Amino acid sequence: MTGLHPGAILRLSALALATIALLPAQLLVIRLAPGRSAGIPLLFHRITCRCLGVRRRIRGTPPPPGSGGLIVANHVSWLDISVIGAERPVCFVAKSEVRGWPVIGFLSRLQHTLFIDRSRRGATADVAAQMGARLSAGEAVVLFAEGTTGDGTRILPLRSSLLGAAHEALGKSESESDTHSEADITVYPLTISYTGFHGIAGGRAERTALAWYGETELAPHLKTVLRLGAIDVELAWGEPIAMGRKTTRKEATRLAQAAIRKARQETVSGRPLA
Repeated sequence: MTGLHPGAILRLSALALATIALLPAQLLVIRLAPGRSAGIPLLFHRITCRCLGVRRRIRGTPPPPGSGGLIVANHVSWLDISVIGAERPVCFVAKSEVRGWPVIGFLSRLQHTLFIDRSRRGATADVAAQMGARLSAGEAVVLFAEGTTGDGTRILPLRSSLLGAAHEALGKSESESDTHSEADITVYPLTISYTGFHGIAGGRAERTALAWYGETELAPHLKTVLRLGAIDVELAWGEPIAMGRKTTRKEATRLAQAAIRKARQETVSGRPLA
């Protein structure tokens, strides 16, 4: 990319070399030991954060190591994938267009991303069935329930359709295994907030600059990230929600949205809310 200083070019080159080195290793693991295919994506996302200068801070209590469940998060940028992926083995739900993106689409497939075609009737049910199978197998599935990226300053309304469909699919999966068909799904609310640069808290303008939304193209946004050099992001975990027998998908969605919005306000204000 033109217009980048030497340090940024060096970091981008290091990321490209790491990607080239890890790709054949992941392909080999998927072929020979698919049950261990989560380790290399975890390493890749940590390298990505390191090369792009993304510094993560955790607030709240994350899900226990190795636990499955539905992680419901807000969505700000393409960086969210590596920010979350660097913390634990997960799989993502993404729009079908991502599958065809150069490089990113291929990497997404290697991480067993679930793709949903929002223009096709019945697509939600198909993806929900796959989500149900993953959740039943004890995997952690990340759902960006806003349905699109926001501008970094506000939380868009969460959509409850995929949460409910995933629970229905999980119930069918477990009933086929002679398990109680009314099993709960543990929903973990997660708030992603890009808080500033180089340890200095930013305001609305800085948060918007880091968001990838609307008609913003990927290459210019990547150039902005590289020029900044050090980006601070906070991952705030809310209290887990048991969605199923006692908590409907609409109520679970409402609770998750409230938790995410509260955590965002706490991050912006710098103090816990009563």
